[in-house]
Amino acid sequence: MSNLPRNPSRSDQTPYREPHSIHLTEDLDQTEHAIRDIFEDCTDVIFRHLEFEGPSRLLFVYLQGFTDPHLLNLDIIKPLSALPGNEPFTANILRAFVSSISEPITDVNQVAAEIACGAIVCFSQGEAAAYSMEISQPPKRSIEEPSNEVVVRGPREGFIEDLNTNITMLRRALPNPSLKTEAFRVGENAKRKIVIAYLKHIAPVDIVNEVRERIKNIKADQVSNYMEEFIEESAFTLFPQIQNTERPDIVSSSLLEGKVAILIDGNPFVLILPMTLLSGLQAADDYYERFIYTSAIRVVRLILFLISIYLPSLYISITSYHPQMLPTNLLLSILTAREGIPLPVVFEVLIMEFMFEGLREAGLRLPKQIGSAVSIVGALVIGQAAVQAGIVSAPMVIVVAATGISSFAAPRYNVGTAARMLRFPMLIFAALFGLFGIIMGSILLIVHLTNLSSYGTPYLSPLVDREGQSLRDTFIRAPRWMMHRRPRPAVQKSPPMSGTPRSNPREERNS
Repeated sequence: MSNLPRNPSRSDQTPYREPHSIHLTEDLDQTEHAIRDIFEDCTDVIFRHLEFEGPSRLLFVYLQGFTDPHLLNLDIIKPLSALPGNEPFTANILRAFVSSISEPITDVNQVAAEIACGAIVCFSQGEAAAYSMEISQPPKRSIEEPSNEVVVRGPREGFIEDLNTNITMLRRALPNPSLKTEAFRVGENAKRKIVIAYLKHIAPVDIVNEVRERIKNIKADQVSNYMEEFIEESAFTLFPQIQNTERPDIVSSSLLEGKVAILIDGNPFVLILPMTLLSGLQAADDYYERFIYTSAIRVVRLILFLISIYLPSLYISITSYHPQMLPTNLLLSILTAREGIPLPVVFEVLIMEFMFEGLREAGLRLPKQIGSAVSIVGALVIGQAAVQAGIVSAPMVIVVAATGISSFAAPRYNVGTAARMLRFPMLIFAALFGLFGIIMGSILLIVHLTNLSSYGTPYLSPLVDREGQSLRDTFIRAPRWMMHRRPRPAVQKSPPMSGTPRSNPREERNS
């Protein structure tokens, strides 16, 4: 049984309804009763009273585990206890001890949302408002090197699930007063704090406004790893339009290029947009090594990316439709290896590709101690057994293995996944029409990539730019002293998505 709902936005039967607004009252006992009703059967919600000699009383409500009681006593309770009891409580008194205090909150539901997010909320007798304080210290893991983006040279730290820590790491990587961070609360049943980061006067205003509007228009129960699907521009495409990374250095360099970053509380992956195809084929090591080595590696990486898409299709088309293109000795060797194979070439490729994808998926889902061993041993055993049994030929095993290895060369996992998915339509085109089918499929792919954009930036940018400066960091990288101009995003008119909530059509029918 899946651990996630089929639709992360809403439930299938009961559409979400915004709770009615209930205002706080000056009676502290009545306010406490309303908060206790909301958090009924919640044993981790703590109610802490502070009594003064006079009529003033305070109530602190927080979640156990998010707040250190010793820190609360030392920074707030003891200093407030030393105040004279005949003075009425004001927010200025609280601000003298806590800097991160919110504006007055008058709605009970908003107060409950602040408590659920881990904040400490303070109520006072005689005041129909509450104040939220961000001094919580929830448990979090230590900073370590990202396992998916390992570099030979460069920083060894990666983002974690704590939003405040991630913002601090980004500030350290990019110490610039123009770095702006805007916070949002997204989610209807479980609000999640989201921060967009950009460099003022560098990031295009149109992109920043579009990102801001799309985040505000998200209609979902909760938003965490689902964030990307709600704000991307084209849903029906294999290519990712939003880059994700765990490295602060990649985020800082992207912000300097005029891009926008989205940090999500509880998610170590930071989203970067707009994204282009070439940015998905570039790694952090490309800017830490010398330009000659980087340029050579980029060419190799591009060739391997094309191999991961086209190699099985070329093998099918040449052996089935155009054998005259092969040298005689190579053709005889392939025919000899295929002697006695009962299946056509296309079925050989589909069987081997399916088994290779199965082994890859099994290696990802199994525990790390046995995942790599099962994938490697399984590939060797199945490949050798299939050849000895006469089900597939040895050249086919070589082709599928070379294709699988080439797909791992993409620095971004989602870009490699797009190449793996494109492999199967190309197989069908090659099986039906040979090389003409591959050419036809390639034309359709180029047309699709030409029409694709990410927040108004063409997906093939900067290849479609007219400025020669932008081409100095594409398939090859020029020396750093030659790249003295900041790449300018080719902003076009974006599809009219602002103001259109991203919801499920089934939810609208239920509403």
